[in-house]
Amino acid sequence: MEMKNNHLFLVLFLCFSLGTNLSIGGYTISMNESVSSGQTILSSSGTFELGFFTPGNSFKYYLGIWYKNISSQTVIWVANRETPVSDAAHLTIIQGNLVLLDKFQSLVWSTNISRSVPPKNLVIAVLRDDGNLILSDLSSNSSTPLLLWQSFDYPTHAFLPGGKLGYDKRTQRKQALISWKDLNDPSPGLFSMELDPQRDQLVIKWNRTTQYWASSSWNGRTFSSVPGMRLNYIFNYSYIDNENESYFTYSLYNSEIPSKFIMDVSGQIKQLLWSTSLDDWYPFWAQPTEQCDVYANCGAFGVCNNVNSSCNCLSGFKARSDAEWNSNNYSSGCVRVRDQEVQCNGITEDKDSFWMNSIVSLPASQDTNITVAEASQCRSACFNNCSCNAYTYDVSGACSIWTGDLFNLQQLSKTETEKTIFVKSGSPEDQTKAKKSTKLVVLLSSTTAFIVLFIGSFSYIYYRRRRRRMTKGTDRINDTQGTQISHLDKIGGGEIIDVPYFRLETILVATDNFSNANKLGQGGFGPVYKGIFPGGKEIAVKRLSSHSGQGIDEFKNEVTLIAKLQHRNLVRLLGYCINGKEQILLYEYMPNKSLDTFIFDGELCKLLDWKKRYDIILGIGRGLAYLHHDSRLRIIHRDLKTSNILLDQDMNPKIADFGLARIVEGRRTEAKTEKIVGIYGYMSPEYASDGLFSLKSDVFSFGVVILEMISGRKNTGFYQSEEALNLLGYAWRMWIEERAMQLTEKSLLESCNRSEVMKCINVALLCVQEDSNDRPKMSDVIVMLVGEGDTISANKSLSFGETIVSSGEKFELGFFKPAQTKAKKSMKLKALLSSITALMFLIIGSFSYIYYRRRMAKRADRSKGTQGAHKSHWHKAEGEAKVLMNENSDEAIDVPYFHLETILAATDNFSNANNLGQGGFGPVYKGIFP
Repeated sequence: MEMKNNHLFLVLFLCFSLGTNLSIGGYTISMNESVSSGQTILSSSGTFELGFFTPGNSFKYYLGIWYKNISSQTVIWVANRETPVSDAAHLTIIQGNLVLLDKFQSLVWSTNISRSVPPKNLVIAVLRDDGNLILSDLSSNSSTPLLLWQSFDYPTHAFLPGGKLGYDKRTQRKQALISWKDLNDPSPGLFSMELDPQRDQLVIKWNRTTQYWASSSWNGRTFSSVPGMRLNYIFNYSYIDNENESYFTYSLYNSEIPSKFIMDVSGQIKQLLWSTSLDDWYPFWAQPTEQCDVYANCGAFGVCNNVNSSCNCLSGFKARSDAEWNSNNYSSGCVRVRDQEVQCNGITEDKDSFWMNSIVSLPASQDTNITVAEASQCRSACFNNCSCNAYTYDVSGACSIWTGDLFNLQQLSKTETEKTIFVKSGSPEDQTKAKKSTKLVVLLSSTTAFIVLFIGSFSYIYYRRRRRRMTKGTDRINDTQGTQISHLDKIGGGEIIDVPYFRLETILVATDNFSNANKLGQGGFGPVYKGIFPGGKEIAVKRLSSHSGQGIDEFKNEVTLIAKLQHRNLVRLLGYCINGKEQILLYEYMPNKSLDTFIFDGELCKLLDWKKRYDIILGIGRGLAYLHHDSRLRIIHRDLKTSNILLDQDMNPKIADFGLARIVEGRRTEAKTEKIVGIYGYMSPEYASDGLFSLKSDVFSFGVVILEMISGRKNTGFYQSEEALNLLGYAWRMWIEERAMQLTEKSLLESCNRSEVMKCINVALLCVQEDSNDRPKMSDVIVMLVGEGDTISANKSLSFGETIVSSGEKFELGFFKPAQTKAKKSMKLKALLSSITALMFLIIGSFSYIYYRRRMAKRADRSKGTQGAHKSHWHKAEGEAKVLMNENSDEAIDVPYFHLETILAATDNFSNANNLGQGGFGPVYKGIFP
């Protein structure tokens, strides 16, 4: 009886100490119980669930733990990942071990506890609320249960808050995260992550051997080379190093947010949080940041595209598995078009012995380096080596030879230094057939290109003519006289720009000859005036000064960029004008002028309470994030400041002045200039000193703007000399000394939300860090700003709002698998080529005929004298220009205009005899033209 009471006490103690309500069949597995297919056990709060699952469309069963209340099943631990079972398997406790038995009662998996546990001891398994499955002996003489085993010590592909990733110095056992083989196969994949205890850093390996990424060493707070780890209020990272073990772990300040740290099938380690608004996992950070930096991402002989992270095969190769490539799994790589080994003995070298592949980065390491006098010697050295797969040669005489499979090839952008590798093509039969098919492909491509060029030129001429008519119509609504002069080609370098051109006379009338009464202010490149077109439409006219330093290049840059951008937080360009030395831009009118007008004025600043300022900060951030990540172009603004933030009638912010903006392509995020322009208070350190600008330069400027909006002080004119030389230094000192709220402008103290102010100050300080690598991306800035929560003190974290945009996701813009045409199909291809050519010419002929007939019909219709009054809306009727305008876009509509007299005659003065019926907006009549 005493023993039974002791057991009962230990069971109750375990329940309370582990935070789990012990209930047979609910949260535990006892020695006389088992879990079979269709049965599960839950943690006490219902957060985690243990049971059998079948990934994807598989019929294989795995024992695992997953999040219970997340819409997409998220498995975080798998017991039998190498040995799946059927649905007749079950989990139970035998001789103190958790064991998984198949339908034949054979052992599949076990906790494999080496120490012996007496059969009479009470051993129990409990699934805790932190996702840890523990096995404990309740019969211990100790007052606390004896822990026998826990899943946290044996992570598979993921580990949760409170878990460990490390090295046991006593047993020499390493813990590692090993990726799944693919998204629907939990068996061990190619990628693994572990802790290097010698260097105190995380490393990722391919195939358990080849290391391709390593973090920096632990600096006491984080691994500093992982920007997402630094200065955040969501995760608390720790590194423990003592005489027994070294391990890395983490926790959440808000433990209610589901999270996971995984070694992903993509070859990246990812820290993810569950977003209820997105109903998906949000990647907080990932390393390596670029998919193409993952070792063997595209497999053997595959080339990774840096722009969209897709893969294609080298010339002469094809995908090894079409099914895998179609599912975006490229790890199987490529094989030669003909599945034969490369032959060399007894074969004569010719010009088709190698495939030339340009604009690719070279494989990781070559097998042989030799010095030769000329390229032909390097070529022969590879050709005569039956094991050689590829070679490179440079003008210095360096010859590199690769004998194994080629991995880590990357497609470079055209702006990067071109590198060429020559890959052995295969057998002579391959070469002969390849030559024939290549000629056929060239012929087919040439014919297709000619046809496309013809259609494109035809369409371009038609579009140009149509745009010219529309531009003239737009200008004449503003009482223009004389001939319309188009400057579209002068601005866009031959590219049609969808921005109306206005004559100088029209603008002079609208601004009252640039009178001082209409002057709105003075920008960095010249004055800005208010203008009013006939009909009352208000515009802002930016007149570039000849002394401003903004030349025709900057002017062209601003016109072409804004014409291609559409976002609610970017100012809209309505038109432009070039006349002699006059360079003028027409924008939508912003009645509340610029942001600096309010925040630096002692009285006007009171009109912007904290809610409005917070909305403005978010608006500027979203506009900047659009420029950096979401627009068709990746754009660096380079001149973000409060005077370039305009406010509409509802105080919505609009980023303006794109004269200094630059476009960056591909993976590039930075550039350099010798001409440093802008306001030093908003310039990042690297730009001000070395002319280096990047996306992170705009992030720095954004941080300055936030601090100025909160403090109401200019960074450049800051005079708190006893505290710091500028606003940024002062803000850092206030933050470190936990006096950050002292930055807040006095007029905001009553209306401000303290947690939002502190959050914004924190984000601003992250943005203005001296090292550009430490600054967050704008997409991450938006996530931090829209995060929900009462406070950002050390025991709270930021959650996610409805405007989270998934970042770090790999957008598949499409992948390209080169297919080599076989010689035996050459006749079919020739016939296909002839058919396509004939069909295309038939289409072109038909298109041209239809266009000609329609144009002749329009001319005939317009030439008719409809009582002498029917005119196109592009021509003057009775001395007055008539153009139908779209109310919402200022765009001229290409629809013929008819005089009222013509319509009255056609309908017999709207007689009842011609009334066809009543429409929703009025009656409909039948009319007859002469």
